Amino acid sequence: MSDVLSVDLQGPIAVLTMTRPDKRNAMNDTLLAALDAFFSAPPEGAKVVVLVGTAGHYCSGLDLSEHVARNAEGTLKHSRGWHGVMDKIQFSGLPVVSAMFGAVIGGGLELATSTHVRIAEPSVIFQLPEGRRGIFVGGGATVRVGRILGADRMTEMMLTGRKYGAEEGLRLGLCHYAVGEGEALDLAMELAGKIAKNASLSNYIMINAISRINDMARGDGFFTESLSAAIAQTSEDAKEGLRAFLEKRAPEFR
Repeated sequence: MSDVLSVDLQGPIAVLTMTRPDKRNAMNDTLLAALDAFFSAPPEGAKVVVLVGTAGHYCSGLDLSEHVARNAEGTLKHSRGWHGVMDKIQFSGLPVVSAMFGAVIGGGLELATSTHVRIAEPSVIFQLPEGRRGIFVGGGATVRVGRILGADRMTEMMLTGRKYGAEEGLRLGLCHYAVGEGEALDLAMELAGKIAKNASLSNYIMINAISRINDMARGDGFFTESLSAAIAQTSEDAKEGLRAFLEKRAPEFR
């Protein structure tokens, strides 16, 4: 797709590989734009995305070597641009599985927490070092990472520059699976294959409803859950799922 992001469509699974090995796959505007372009118009037939880095690292955060001095207005708009891309990844309707190793730092952690399933190898380092550099997160960490860790633990993490490994990340919720060295991509592909067999509408609703319900008041959440159930359970896929269950076979969704 570009010099910084390759796309390999393997059946219903689109494997996105960030390819800035000399920069530990650090995020710059070009890589951000490539991710934006992919999730704005994913290839026909893609049902699940696997996101991975290269050369031993997932994503080491913002590429400070390409830092552009901006005034307050420019910084605000640049941050909001990041938010827009991360929201597109989270809410596009395509489930995204991250296969992580090495650096998952700063903007890399913001990227990872916009994805839906996160797998970590022993080499993973989760860190938010912005406070140690005199800056502040701007790609959504206070919302996404903060909702996983809680405000208190995230504050300590940023104040001290604390690093978490895969096992600690699993315990805290930064990842969902901790695997052996070299095993993340294989598990990501296996899980992506399972997810691709779900009804696309169900996947879409799970991605778009659950996190939003979590932000709602209790009564609003219950009502939104009922609306989501009404949409999913009256679909053609729901009818096929019931038929398959009664006929003791695997469903064949659209």
